[in-house]
Amino acid sequence: MNLSDLPNSPVMLPGTRQYEIVSREDRHYRLLVSVPQTEPPPDGYPVIYALDGNAVFGTFFEAVTMQSKREEKTGVSPTIIVGIGYQSDHLFSSERFFDYTTGPPVMPKPDGEEWPPHGGAAQFLSFIETELKPLIDTHYPINKTKQTLFGHSLGGLFVLYALFSCPSSFHYYIAGSPSIQWHPDKIIQLARDFPKILANQHVSAHVVIGLGEQERYHKSNIGECAVNMYDVLKTYERLGLTSEYVEFAGEGHGSVMLPLINRTIRYSYNSFQNS
Repeated sequence: MNLSDLPNSPVMLPGTRQYEIVSREDRHYRLLVSVPQTEPPPDGYPVIYALDGNAVFGTFFEAVTMQSKREEKTGVSPTIIVGIGYQSDHLFSSERFFDYTTGPPVMPKPDGEEWPPHGGAAQFLSFIETELKPLIDTHYPINKTKQTLFGHSLGGLFVLYALFSCPSSFHYYIAGSPSIQWHPDKIIQLARDFPKILANQHVSAHVVIGLGEQERYHKSNIGECAVNMYDVLKTYERLGLTSEYVEFAGEGHGSVMLPLINRTIRYSYNSFQNS
């Protein structure tokens, strides 16, 4: 038997759609959207916006689809997933360096070459806020008070930037292995200045900093930076921000994404239940 002689077709994920979109700033993105195959609740579905959508969308889709079938036992409700990816066949596009950062890293590139362009975080956040979210709101039955932003590594760094810039934009901010060490002074300063923003607006937000156990004392200093960030954020609870630090046993920088995604869909649900 030869596989090439057998009937075949691409693998499809039910209830999903892929869109190619160009932002007002001429940035090209790929949106991967999963909509539950159940009737929406009266107030709409929760929605998770996941950065690096090319890499994580399938995992989010499977985790939500399988666990939401027994919501009363798993604590996972049917949820819309919006993967924000790039028009590329690569899991991680070099375009992320621009979108997820406010400037170049403090360390040189290991291979001696120049880093890809950096510094577009404000522009990318504006795209999410003024273009992407209104588009999703218009076409899908979502609950605007039950929205999560998920990112890992540089994506986790961007999640923190989004929190400090627009704390009312999402209800839940998941920063996995955030690359704070890329330019720590700026992001730490934003965190320390954050109370000024919280004092001037009503905020009810939750932030989770997730880290793999193997990253805790890594030479890159990613672990120490994450813990230091949590130590700053946990003091802001009286201002409407609750924080949590989670360390996943036995996991490294890449492998931690799987348990973090699984935990994300349950964190969000439990938080939303108490909103």
